Amino acid sequence: MNIQQATVDEIPLVWYEPEGLEKRQLVIWLAGFSSDKDTGIREAETIAKAGFLVLSFDPDQHGDRMDNTVEELRERVRNNIRRYFWPILANTTKETPKIIDWAIKNLSVEEKIGMGGVSMGGDIAVAAAGEDKRITAVSAMIATPDWLRPGSFESPGKPDKNAQAYYNQYNPLTHLENYVHCPAISFQSGADDQQVPPDGGQQFAEALSEIYVDCSDKIEVVLHKGVAHSTCDVMWKNSVAWFKRWLTG
Repeated sequence: MNIQQATVDEIPLVWYEPEGLEKRQLVIWLAGFSSDKDTGIREAETIAKAGFLVLSFDPDQHGDRMDNTVEELRERVRNNIRRYFWPILANTTKETPKIIDWAIKNLSVEEKIGMGGVSMGGDIAVAAAGEDKRITAVSAMIATPDWLRPGSFESPGKPDKNAQAYYNQYNPLTHLENYVHCPAISFQSGADDQQVPPDGGQQFAEALSEIYVDCSDKIEVVLHKGVAHSTCDVMWKNSVAWFKRWLTG
């Protein structure tokens, strides 16, 4: 892959543009917790091969934006998910529109954007689709729209006032009104996932049923039997098909 790099407001990003693109359609892809833009761009190679320009960037406190080591980040967040993880989700969600602005201006991509990711990356993609109407298709792998993650085996901890304010403003499940423009959202979830339970996506889809009454085919939750908190080949195939359907179809 011929990966190119840039920085937008101190946010490092990378992108890959396959040769012979018929349409300059952008998919932003974010990797999971404690990973970075380089992981994200490698993960999305399958999507790029399907004819999309793919971009990834370092989420808040990740990659080149990390203040400490990966091990310290993991320990801090896992000791209190709600206090330290919610701000990462919210801040990265807030930053996504400026990445889209830059890509439209500098990469000449269409204003019909796809976004997705694995676990944390998928959480952010769903939240960002509620904040920026240019995101019209989302594929969220082993991710959730419910930042509370009830039923997870991970201890949630307690938020401070700052983290609670972020949750109150950005948690997708409690902001259904942000999705009245009906972005196409696909959850690819492990049926046996006990870290990020799939019922969050199911509750979200059910709660949105009245909003999506005329576009019910634009939201789906696909459960993969025998899969826990990990991706599988079928998830990637489904994601490519989802972006093709809603970005180029």
